[in-house]
Amino acid sequence: MKSNFNKFPVIKIQNHTCVTGWENIFRELKKNTPKIIIIECYPGVFLKEIISSAKEFLNPGLIIDTSEAMKPEDNIAAMVQEYVTDDPVFGYMTPLELEDYFEASKVLEIQQKIDENKDCTVVIGPGATLITSQPDLSIYADMPRWGIQMRFRNNTACNLGRTNYTDAFSYQYKHAYFVDWRVCDRYKKRILRTCHFVLDTTIPHQPKMISTDALFEALQQTVQQPFRVVPFFDPGPWGGQWLKEVCDLDRNAPNYAWGFDCVPEENSLLLEFGDQVVEIPSINLVFFQPDALLGKDVYEGFGDEFPIRFDFLDTMEGGNLSLQVHPLKEYIKEKFGMSYTQDESYYMLDAGDNAFVYLGLKENVNPDHMMKALTAAQNGKIPFDAEEYVQKWPVRKHDHVSIPAGTIHCSGANSVVLEISATPYIFTFKLWDWGRMGLDGKPRPISLDHGKKVIQWDRTASWTQQHILNLTEPIAEGEGWREERTGLDAGSFIETRRHWFTQKVHHHTEGVVNVLNLVEGREAIIESPDNSFEPYIIHYAETFIVPAHVGAYTITPHGESTGKECATIKASVRTEMIAGKVLK
Repeated sequence: MKSNFNKFPVIKIQNHTCVTGWENIFRELKKNTPKIIIIECYPGVFLKEIISSAKEFLNPGLIIDTSEAMKPEDNIAAMVQEYVTDDPVFGYMTPLELEDYFEASKVLEIQQKIDENKDCTVVIGPGATLITSQPDLSIYADMPRWGIQMRFRNNTACNLGRTNYTDAFSYQYKHAYFVDWRVCDRYKKRILRTCHFVLDTTIPHQPKMISTDALFEALQQTVQQPFRVVPFFDPGPWGGQWLKEVCDLDRNAPNYAWGFDCVPEENSLLLEFGDQVVEIPSINLVFFQPDALLGKDVYEGFGDEFPIRFDFLDTMEGGNLSLQVHPLKEYIKEKFGMSYTQDESYYMLDAGDNAFVYLGLKENVNPDHMMKALTAAQNGKIPFDAEEYVQKWPVRKHDHVSIPAGTIHCSGANSVVLEISATPYIFTFKLWDWGRMGLDGKPRPISLDHGKKVIQWDRTASWTQQHILNLTEPIAEGEGWREERTGLDAGSFIETRRHWFTQKVHHHTEGVVNVLNLVEGREAIIESPDNSFEPYIIHYAETFIVPAHVGAYTITPHGESTGKECATIKASVRTEMIAGKVLK
């Protein structure tokens, strides 16, 4: 059956326009003959392109690259080292501010140059506002994290204050995750509202510019309705073939292991202004519309972070994931500076005849023996016999297993998992990776030292079966629909509900953000009972967000699915478990 998955969902914005192309952009900026223009840039933006275009179409008397005012690169490397750390995967969340990257004496020298220049001055780069606090015009050039990652892989981007273009992707990503993005997000939240325009330079040499007023009105409009972020997909050593067909991806790619369909920290939003589409980081919606998006209680509990993550793990015709465990709440806070941990679950979106998961330990496992066996396997001596130590469970399509932090687990081959989890998404301690190499031909990092400190050895097969394996229970039913709690464990702050329906189902956000996926059926339509938003159509396997502000909404089979049974899985935050009760 032909895919109807929408890879590029757009949000139509009314009453605003977009300027495209460098010549038109700089013509717009010159209208009021500004003397000082700053172009504030998120790390990963191509500064050389902006500088050369400014020279060509603006011809200013002076152009300043903000790197000229930064501390020497060696000093910056030393400053961030305690947060980047020597660990191959993990760092520590930095408290640094962007001001820490600059030398006061260099800033003063540049300010003097600007004062002496009689013609137009353009200051470009991260921290431009720190150099010139009262410009005539200020522009913010933003960049989604997924785009930055692609530039890291292509050796065309470096870390903040560095020129490490050729460093390993894993290092650059870790550096950005724990340092750059934290520093620059804090700064963005402080200054974006003071800027006059916003630049989208995600596609090289095809810049687009909107007013900051247009951006904030677009964000305000977005939280009045259901919406989707832009999914992205990535291959992996265990990847499968299912996503290619269902999501209409490149059939020539070797595989797709991951599909990130709701990770607002890294996804984009596509905003349509007339006949132009502007791409912005979807995290901006969390930063600048947190109450309406998340809801008051969730915002108070988590701050401006989106706490729920949906993604796909495709092992259909592929291999097992790594055997792994996630850190306990106390451990992730102490070691990495995170306020909550990576509790997760596997919803089996599809499953082959012999699909399975490893979940929990076998009875009477000796921890020392198991860790010695894992160490020996890591040293290349004897492959780790997972089935001697870890319980293996058969799974079928639509099963849902909970994986609280500290539980050893692994999804097996020939399945497709819709992973529903808390947001701290890189904190996976791999224990065994079946002796295979990563796509770069190198072994993937194993974290036995971390893992052995968080494995909960009492979570054996009997405990797993009672507490976290297929906890489905009926909740309610009506004409043409029934509702089930599919069950994350009692300690998780995420609640999941599945609705089976052939007719209209009434939902309500109850003041907290809802995240849903159409797990059965070709198509469904989301509508407002009072017409407060336009009807919104979603397709099989698409994840969508319903902001807390929306309140009441309905979901009905639509199009090809009219009269047929559909199903959604819905995740929300258990408000009784937040606001200091569990997270702090």
